[in-house]
This record gives sequence, structure tokens and C-alpha cells, in this order.
Amino acid sequence: MGLRLKIILNPSSGRETARSNIENVLSYLAMKGSIERADINYTSKRFDAMNFAMDTDPEEYDMLIAAGGDGTVNEVVTGLMRAEIDIPVAIYNSGTVNDFATINRLPSAPQDFARMLEDPEFVRVDCGKAGESYFMNVLAAGSFADVIYNVQPDLKTALGPVAYWISAMKDIPSLNNSEHIIIHNGDETIETDAVMFFVSNTSSVGGFRNLMSQADVTDGMLDVMLLKKIERNEIMPLFGKIIVGDHINSDKVIYFQATDFSIEAPEATNKITLDLDGEKGPSLPIRISCVPRAINLVIPRKDNQI
Repeated sequence: MGLRLKIILNPSSGRETARSNIENVLSYLAMKGSIERADINYTSKRFDAMNFAMDTDPEEYDMLIAAGGDGTVNEVVTGLMRAEIDIPVAIYNSGTVNDFATINRLPSAPQDFARMLEDPEFVRVDCGKAGESYFMNVLAAGSFADVIYNVQPDLKTALGPVAYWISAMKDIPSLNNSEHIIIHNGDETIETDAVMFFVSNTSSVGGFRNLMSQADVTDGMLDVMLLKKIERNEIMPLFGKIIVGDHINSDKVIYFQATDFSIEAPEATNKITLDLDGEKGPSLPIRISCVPRAINLVIPRKDNQI
């Protein structure tokens, strides 16, 4: 018996090569006689991937493939979590900055991905929850989240991760616009004026491989980082610390791990909207928690990793 696959595909992802790459994966599996069934669901608008995931019968398929960027993966995970569906999930790394796939060393070449499906290993990974929404990689708010929102789709397609840097450089003056943030974490209360904050499941955020350097997708914890109000002349030295992985020791950074906490900004004059895996999410105040071992992730066997 061959593999029975359900594929949720964002055809505009990966500089619009996602469709042809998936076709190559299926051609390879067919040539090897390793596939029995492949149902492809193409997304065309927001929430399509979530709805396709919610409409999955785990008895019909061996695996669900999420082919797209972080936003597509987020919607697939949200659909599975809301519908309480437990099925192995394979992530095809075809986005502009697909942090979760990158940090888990998931293959992007079609033949490598196909071989992973033929001989998979499985690992239960954590998932973040913010109110009634979910995130697989990162929750963010502040100037960096605004950068993600403001990058035009055609620029992302043409330039890939460089598009984020171009947008970030234009927004440097906004990095001294702070909000008073209050975090309640058990018996501890943290208060600071912050220009941005991240809550992450993995170490890679926005293409910065070690931004959340202590994060682990299997530890049952979320990593939280707040960047305090910062002067313009302090920005580039901090970027230097980020590059070498020494930023969590900066006096401009608050970094800790938690399982269940709340964030609020009671003095904010405007609503603070959160970014969840590159998609617009709910607003503050909000309760955030880690859902341990929530997703059964398909990964390459160690001896097969490139």
C-alpha cells in the first residue's frame, strides 16, 4: 500500500514555485510506487488553509502536507487544533522566511522531501496558544511585527528575506516608539517600556536564526523576549549582538521562559495587534500558553538529513 496524502498548498508561496515543487514530489513518489492517493487543496485567500485542515479525516490519510510559508503552516495548525484532529504533519519549506521548517531542518528539495515521506521519523512538538488563536513559531508585536505587515507581497516574491531588511531599514526611526508592557507570569510581574516583544516556540524568528537562543520546540515552554526603549545610536550595536547570539545579555533585553502567562498594555492609546506566524492576530490584553506535544511533526531520519 502506498502513501495516502492530503496536501494544502499555497500556490503563490516560494516565489510561486510551490506548485511545481509539489508536482515533482508526487512524480518521484509515483515513479517509486510509493503513493496511493494525493488530494491537493489550493488556497486562494485567508483562512482557506485553516478550513481545509479542519475538513481532514485522519482515517483517510497517512499524512497532511502543509506547503507554503509560515502563514500557511499557521492556518493548518490552527485548523487541526480547533478541530482536535491528530494526524502527522509534513511541512514543505516553500515560504519566503519559513522559520519553523528551517530550524527543524526540513528538506526543501523535492526529492529529499519525497524521501522523507517514504521513510519518515515523527516527533511531537509544542504549539503556542494566544487567546483562541494558535501559533507554531512566533507571536510578535511592535516595530518588527509592523515590518512584516508592511512588506508588499510582490517585493517578498522578488527578493525573499531581503525584503524584510529593506522594510526594517526604512522603519528604524520608529524603534524608539515604546509602549508600557505588563506581564503576569505566575507570582511574578514584569513591567517595562518596550518597542517590541516576541513569544517564540523556536530559536529562529524572521530569518534571525538565534534570536530566541534558548528555545526548543519539544521542551513544553515558550521563550519570551522584550526589547526595551532604545536610542537610534544603540540599534546597530544591538544588531551586532543579535548576529553573534549575545543579545539576551544586553541591558536592553528582557528574556525568560514560561508555560502560561498574560500580557497587557493598559496605557496604550491605540490597540496593539499581534502578529502570529506572519499573520494578523488578536489584540492585547491576552493570555498566552504552551500546548505541549500538540503536533505530530514529520521529520527526516537523522542519517538521511542533508
